[in-house]
Amino acid sequence: MVRALLPALLSMALTGVPAVLPNTAAAVPYDGQTRRETALFSVKSTNNAAAQAFTVTGTRLSRVSFYLGSGAATGTVTVQVRRVRTDAGSAVASKTLSLAALGGAGAGWVEFPVSASVTAGATYYLFVQATTAESKPVAWYGTRQSVPGSLTSWNYDKAYWGGWHADSSRLAFHVNPTGSERCGETEPCYVPASALAARTSGLLTNRVATEAVLPSFAVGASYVDGSNVLRLPSGRWRYLPDGASASTVVAADDPGALAQVDEGRAWLAAGRVPGTTTAQRAAAQRALLSMRALLKPNGAFAAGWSPPWEYSWPRDGAFAAVAFAATGHDDEAYRILGYDARTQRADGTWEARTKLDASGPPDARKWQLDANGWVPWATWQWYQAAPPGARDERLRTLYPMVRKAADYATRSLGPNGLPPASPDYWELDTATTNIGTAAPLLAGLNASADLAARLGMDGDAERWGDAARRLSAGIAAAFAPLGYQRTIDGKHGRDSAVAFMAPPFNTAPPGLGGALDSTYRALLLPNGGVSPGNDPGFSWGSYAWTASTSFFALAWSGTGEQARAGRVLDWVLSKRNGLGELPETVNGAGLPSSVAPLGWTDSLVVLTALALQGSPQPTPPTRAGTARTGTAPLGGR
Repeated sequence: MVRALLPALLSMALTGVPAVLPNTAAAVPYDGQTRRETALFSVKSTNNAAAQAFTVTGTRLSRVSFYLGSGAATGTVTVQVRRVRTDAGSAVASKTLSLAALGGAGAGWVEFPVSASVTAGATYYLFVQATTAESKPVAWYGTRQSVPGSLTSWNYDKAYWGGWHADSSRLAFHVNPTGSERCGETEPCYVPASALAARTSGLLTNRVATEAVLPSFAVGASYVDGSNVLRLPSGRWRYLPDGASASTVVAADDPGALAQVDEGRAWLAAGRVPGTTTAQRAAAQRALLSMRALLKPNGAFAAGWSPPWEYSWPRDGAFAAVAFAATGHDDEAYRILGYDARTQRADGTWEARTKLDASGPPDARKWQLDANGWVPWATWQWYQAAPPGARDERLRTLYPMVRKAADYATRSLGPNGLPPASPDYWELDTATTNIGTAAPLLAGLNASADLAARLGMDGDAERWGDAARRLSAGIAAAFAPLGYQRTIDGKHGRDSAVAFMAPPFNTAPPGLGGALDSTYRALLLPNGGVSPGNDPGFSWGSYAWTASTSFFALAWSGTGEQARAGRVLDWVLSKRNGLGELPETVNGAGLPSSVAPLGWTDSLVVLTALALQGSPQPTPPTRAGTARTGTAPLGGR
């Protein structure tokens, strides 16, 4: 309904319908009706307005609401409670709000706080009129269906009726709304059209089930600090009770909701929330809670919570595992790696993505070789952060997975030292090897060799270390002269995956600093973020990707470029939505779009915040070296 607002308004016809007799006082109070499928009456001054007759049992009015649809972004909306419909001087309450304050063009229930004394049982009129210089429609919604026991809705159309007209349609309104009548509970508050660029705005969870908070129910809401419990505009809370599959609205002091808040805060306190500024810490806290909401009990990590994203990608899960491990949440990290071990294919590779129940891929999307780098890299990062007591034993459980992945990666290298062409994080094929596959495989082979050495598997360590050296030489020969462009044939432009050659993935090779600089400039968009790439044969349009933008923040934060990293991270954090969630993309207008949160971006923000506060992730060493933090300035500047 909200998505169809503008077409519905633009096609609205203010044609006449048979009049009904003026109402008298109703025996049963008529103080609201919720049907709002039709844009009934224009309320734009000076030629249009609307009014709804109502009665109440009490003697005080504290709040009124009605369902508004506006194509106009500027102007005002005035609500009055009148004793006499045609007489503004009879108003016992009046309130004006600006459309800009509501968020501009949009649709939904608008609540107006009022304070007035009324006579119980007497008929009053809820009068609405908008003022705007724009030519776009502003309308009060309602229904053309019969509403038993209702009072008259009135349409003021000076040009058509010559004034007021009693109509058989019924406007959507509430007088003194309470409980579920308040917007944001079962019906949406006024939702700016700009908010609908995103599919989801937040998450509710009970650590087993997950539910998306839709943009239409995020307006005016906020999370209870340290939790995935939502505080609604009405003051009540929405949460997903333990054992439930759907959320419920409860009083703010509900024991079940309070227990969930306490549990979330305790989980955060058991680890660490990084950040050098208030904004970074707030973003990192929300990111950690959202990552936890996306993690299933079996270790599957959903990319986001909208149907096309409700699958587990090895790549996204790897980053989440590293972020969990680095912030002291060992169980969550190890659970993801265990899921990777169970879903690895017999040949050592992974499907591009799997269903969250681990039953297999949802479709025939081509598998992606970069997972053979990301998963061993994540396993190595987990090992660095894991409690030392039993980590070797736990690593041995994962080691068969690492061995199969590293052996496949080793066998995949050609005479030039490079892997074959494969889809990477773009999930698109290339004709020749791409940096989005080569760089993760280098990180994964170095990580695998070091893990093998730690477990005394010297043969594996030597084999994978040799493969890493060959791959490193191949990257230096084929990618470095091109500034680490997307592919070795130089036909596919720049790629934000250049950052995968930097810590905490790989020790930065000579000249990488210049490549990072030039690639960032080439991919920078007018909205301030970056595109994944600028392949002449494929356009990402005007959308910036928060993950790709964060790649550069993480790379610079790990290589002594903290000021630059901080500026890029600040941009990413500035694009959080009203609930503080990080979106997948930012559109050309600078608004969050696609899904929010995106688990991959959440992970990157947490890792960057750690690096900026002086705790960068280590980088897998070459076979003869030791783990590096990569804090030396990059060459080639």
